[in-house]
Amino acid sequence: MMRSLAIHTAHGSLHGHLDLPAQAKRLILLAHTRQTPVDTIITAHLAARGNAILGIELLTPQEARFVDASQNIPRLTQHLLATLDLIRQDSEMQPLPLAIFSSGDATPAVIRAAAQRDAQIKVIAAHGGIIDRAGLQALKFLAAPLMMLFDADDPVGQLAYKRATPHLGCSHEMHLLKAGEDPVIRVAAWFSLHSGR
Repeated sequence: MMRSLAIHTAHGSLHGHLDLPAQAKRLILLAHTRQTPVDTIITAHLAARGNAILGIELLTPQEARFVDASQNIPRLTQHLLATLDLIRQDSEMQPLPLAIFSSGDATPAVIRAAAQRDAQIKVIAAHGGIIDRAGLQALKFLAAPLMMLFDADDPVGQLAYKRATPHLGCSHEMHLLKAGEDPVIRVAAWFSLHSGR
């Protein structure tokens, strides 16, 4: 079953799509400010493994016009919390174990939101992102197991992860992706390990 969703904010509406197969194993929230080719591949493969997929753009069309909008961690976090509220209030999504897959600039906001919703979010995987921008408090209070995937040509993200690791209160792993490597096997295994079903 496919559904279109809208979340109304003070700066416009966030738009998302839910792909909900029968007897889904879990709900995977795809959190990004703009979709990349790698995200598209991961989405298709995770959906093929029997997961419900909720893809949401964390910037409204009005916000996306500003070059630095994806750097506004507090606003992205607010949008994520609104999305989590929608999931919690939805009779079809709420019963499913919730995993988050984020990418790039959305990752610090995902960590902030997850630190506030530790009972709701079971596990996180992220492709890139400067995670120490989430802030020391969020890193310490994050309970959901975290797997970070980095491209080999992303030294800034890798360094940020190394700075953050002494402060992370959750179990965590980092993997460097080789050129052309399909990250889905790692992501799917991480989600299965930490969210059951």
